Amino acid sequence: MNITRENIDELNAIVKVAIAKEDYSQKVDKILNDYKKNANIPGFRKGHVPMGMVKKQYGQAVLVDEVNKLLQDALNKYLTEEKLDVLGNPLPKEQENFNWNQDDYTFEFELGLSPKFEVNLDTKKPITHYNIVAGEEMINNQIAHIQKQYGKLISKKVAEEGDVVVGTFKNEEEGIDSQATLPLEKLKGKKNLSKFIGAKVGEVIELNTKGLFEDDHQLMDFLKVEHDKTHGLAVDVTFEITEINKQELAELNQELFDKLFGNDDVKSVEDLKGKIKEDAAKQFKQQGDQQLLNDVTEALIENNKFELPKEFLQKWIRTVGEKPLTEEEAEEEFVKSEQGLRFQLIEGKLIQENKLQVKFEDLKSFATDRIKEQMAQFGQMNPSEKELDDIAARVLSNQDEIKRLSEQLMNEKLLGFYKENIKLKEKEVTYEDFVKEIYK
Repeated sequence: MNITRENIDELNAIVKVAIAKEDYSQKVDKILNDYKKNANIPGFRKGHVPMGMVKKQYGQAVLVDEVNKLLQDALNKYLTEEKLDVLGNPLPKEQENFNWNQDDYTFEFELGLSPKFEVNLDTKKPITHYNIVAGEEMINNQIAHIQKQYGKLISKKVAEEGDVVVGTFKNEEEGIDSQATLPLEKLKGKKNLSKFIGAKVGEVIELNTKGLFEDDHQLMDFLKVEHDKTHGLAVDVTFEITEINKQELAELNQELFDKLFGNDDVKSVEDLKGKIKEDAAKQFKQQGDQQLLNDVTEALIENNKFELPKEFLQKWIRTVGEKPLTEEEAEEEFVKSEQGLRFQLIEGKLIQENKLQVKFEDLKSFATDRIKEQMAQFGQMNPSEKELDDIAARVLSNQDEIKRLSEQLMNEKLLGFYKENIKLKEKEVTYEDFVKEIYK
């Protein structure tokens, strides 16, 4: 067997694999002899079928199978030994008048080669790293939510603004028959609200679903309407009141603080606000870091220009899926995936050159930390080392979990690398301002 390579240019090459009869004949003969021993052909005793008949029936299929195996193994070994960094997979070139009824064969494969480039980390301007914090409005809303959640309902006879009514929405034609607990503050518009003010238990109120709530999706929650029907739904419904309750807010006292955070952790409303702000910062950190990753990705793609074997990749895209694509479809797919491929090459080079590989010890430690965080959410603050090791072992026995955690850990390693090596500017913003700035 002989393998040679012809470089067309820096991004494209042709590999020729020449296979001689002596490369495959021994293996083919052995398989055909095994067939001969075990073949059941009418008119012949088992093991006494003439070899000529076996070759006629099975010979070419065995030959093709063995040559293809040999070809694939040889090609993979060659790419590894030559340390060729290829994009996609080698594509076999069509050969006119190819004939299996010969002893020696030559196969040609097109290769798309990965471009050679140096990663430039010097962005034109500093990239913003957002430090997202909870603003005063968000903190106050969270306190109000806590007071409602831990407050109590007081039964009433007549409904007033701010009350919570319990009843049943009905519309026979639409199949609506849904019991609901409805805070009156959820209703949209004074007209809808006015129908409830002064109403008593047992009264039936007539409403229309159009404009009943700020968001039509709330029809799913209160009326159990299917999602596809919610948008623009305009039907008459009745609501029969069975209960009227006033929401009495929980007092902001030590009993409530201890219930929420444990004894002596929070002793005042100011402490409560500080705790809410601290917890929010932990939640928002992930969003700030994710946005940094997004912005760095865009900057690195913009900052690192290199050519790709476009024609080869489009040809490869045509063949790689379950269903072959047209040239136009393949070109469209290439345009969609080009930026992702470029960043994949940049990221791969950074990982390799800066030794950011994920080791098993790192993965186990990372998994253990995540397990601790999850257990803490359920009140298990001090699990034993054996308990953590046992859970981590179970998690890391699942290949899907290993892949998921490895990706998360690599993102953390890359994030740390970017923070140390790319010019950043820190910016503290409230969550509301962050959303406005990013999605403006």
